[in-house]
Amino acid sequence: MAEVVLLTGVSRYLGGRVARALSTSGEVDHVIGVDVIPPTHDLGDAEFVRADIRNPVISKIISSENVDTVVHMNVIATPTFVGGRASQKEINVIGTMQLLAACQKADSVRRLVVKSSTAVYGSSSRDPAMFTEDMGPMRQPRAGFGKDSMEVEGYVRGFSRRRPDTAIHLLRFANAIGPEIRTSMTDYFTLPVIPTPLGFEARLQFLHEDDLVRAMIASATGTDDGIVNIAGDGVITLSQAIAMLGRPSMPVLAQAAGVVGGVFKRFGLADFSPDQMGLLSYGRGVDTTRMRESFGFEPQYTTRQAFESFATAVRESGFQLSGRSA
Repeated sequence: MAEVVLLTGVSRYLGGRVARALSTSGEVDHVIGVDVIPPTHDLGDAEFVRADIRNPVISKIISSENVDTVVHMNVIATPTFVGGRASQKEINVIGTMQLLAACQKADSVRRLVVKSSTAVYGSSSRDPAMFTEDMGPMRQPRAGFGKDSMEVEGYVRGFSRRRPDTAIHLLRFANAIGPEIRTSMTDYFTLPVIPTPLGFEARLQFLHEDDLVRAMIASATGTDDGIVNIAGDGVITLSQAIAMLGRPSMPVLAQAAGVVGGVFKRFGLADFSPDQMGLLSYGRGVDTTRMRESFGFEPQYTTRQAFESFATAVRESGFQLSGRSA
């Protein structure tokens, strides 16, 4: 059982929720939350330490506090929330490198939990109906969050070779959604008019924000290792999602998507990255057999129920949902 847990990214919405739930679970002796800025939300019984995982000082914290479990949640999906793509990549990739270097030097670390994404599978016309954890992308993500996630996983694999004594659990989450969370996907679905790729009908999977928190807690306090896909049951199509919201849509030619995305980005309305355009065109599905049979985790919300909880919150707020960035 974990005794001293270090959790990264606690100033963000999901990291804060996990810190609060983990520190009050009764299954961990001490939780240390780390981030570059103080959180504005309650962390429960977790201790906050202001530190940047890109700085080698993180090694001193892990050693001095005798940390045995590291939970890495500071892999950021949306560049507009951190000042742009350059900052996003530095936090995601350089931050992970420094954190893993610190873990490698600390003999006390016996478990590493990493929040990854199904974005590592990419999105293309050649994709299988469902990706298993053993499959690679048919077309590798060339930029953005998907590429960052692949690099992060590459560094984690390298760490596993150097520290075979450390159990590593890597969770690939489908797009998180719900009434409170704010992501590039929720920004997209709250646009006044939703642009859709002309001639495509993507199948989408979602995971409710509450289920993501539950999965992180189960992993941090458990003994499972390896890679596991985490997603709600079933899929919905893009047109079904838009119908749930009751919003108008506007079909857009693929060639014009970049122009439309640039306009939205300029006005801070949504992040229309190439990764997101690929997902909205081709969709993505992941197999969750390992999630149930090996990890023993069962989401409380299906994909449809998770999206409906978001859609209900949007409708009740008058189609304006501020949300809290993931």
